[in-house]
Amino acid sequence: MSEPSLSARIDQFRRRSGSELGPVLPRHPEVASWRTATADDIDAIHAVMVAAERVDHPTWTTPREDVADTFDLAHIDHSRDTVLALDAEGTVIAFGSSFLHPSCEGALNVHLSGAVLPTLWRRGIGSAVFGWQYARGLEQLAEAAGALPDVPGEDWSAQLRVYAEESNLGNQRLAESAGLAAERWFATMLRDLTDGAPEVSLPAAAREGGLRIVAYTHDRDDDARLARNDAFRDHWGSLPSQPEPWAKLVGGEFFRPDLSRLVVEADGTIAAFCLASVNEEDWASLGASNSYIDLIGVVRARRRQGLAPAVVAATLRAIADAGLQKAVLDVDTASPTGADALYEGLGFVADERSVALVAHI
Repeated sequence: MSEPSLSARIDQFRRRSGSELGPVLPRHPEVASWRTATADDIDAIHAVMVAAERVDHPTWTTPREDVADTFDLAHIDHSRDTVLALDAEGTVIAFGSSFLHPSCEGALNVHLSGAVLPTLWRRGIGSAVFGWQYARGLEQLAEAAGALPDVPGEDWSAQLRVYAEESNLGNQRLAESAGLAAERWFATMLRDLTDGAPEVSLPAAAREGGLRIVAYTHDRDDDARLARNDAFRDHWGSLPSQPEPWAKLVGGEFFRPDLSRLVVEADGTIAAFCLASVNEEDWASLGASNSYIDLIGVVRARRRQGLAPAVVAATLRAIADAGLQKAVLDVDTASPTGADALYEGLGFVADERSVALVAHI
């Protein structure tokens, strides 16, 4: 007997969870009204997010621009993908979003995220929001699965994913109650640059082969995206970056090409990259001026040739030369490339941790 199709598996999952009718606006005694979001709600959503983040991870907050960007992306429809909880005065006190990743290369992935004002925690509002998100996520998977090509032997998968701070047991238990399970842990790491950056050069063999380190320039934007997709092909939870979200990253106001570095081949092909950004609003939270390292990677054909330490060190030197005190990054603690050990060797120290919880369908 053949295995059921992905659409059939999702339908079965929805029936078992009681979500076959799709998301229904919740009810809660402390919520005066519920509705979905519009672009007019960007500031309200961001305010709830920041209030929750000051408790969950006080050293950084999500920029308003990150929220605003999601209203410009073609694959997100907030009128269907985000629910808001309002009090009697019409103030947004909680929100929840369900975003389907635009890449459907063998897998469908939905990311659930949301927040409740901390003054209203532990009253069941988060559970009500999450129930809506969960049903919307399954609906998105069902819609996307129905549009997939019918290719014999194609092994499609689908999953719902939630990220929670390791210290926030309430968020973890909420996800676990819906059948998601902890699957991967991530660490935020800090590197003090007040005494300078590490001195690491490209190995002699790499230099003799024509490789060199250069500053990032925008004429390489799409080449960098393709290099990122190659470097992250076997990383947990990673899906190919699509042109529109990538343009938001490298074209955004926080991205710093002058601090970012690339390792390029003699013909200009990107072999490795370290991309950095600066958000001055985080400086007060961390207590130091800093740059966040968004992405580090080496294309698969050039792994284990000493490129990663050199390109990261070059970015750290640029950050230190710019007068910034710290560098910050996040790392998968079980990365197939041993990234956490690499960063420790460059002087990074682990700080906060988060966990990814997943339901596989």
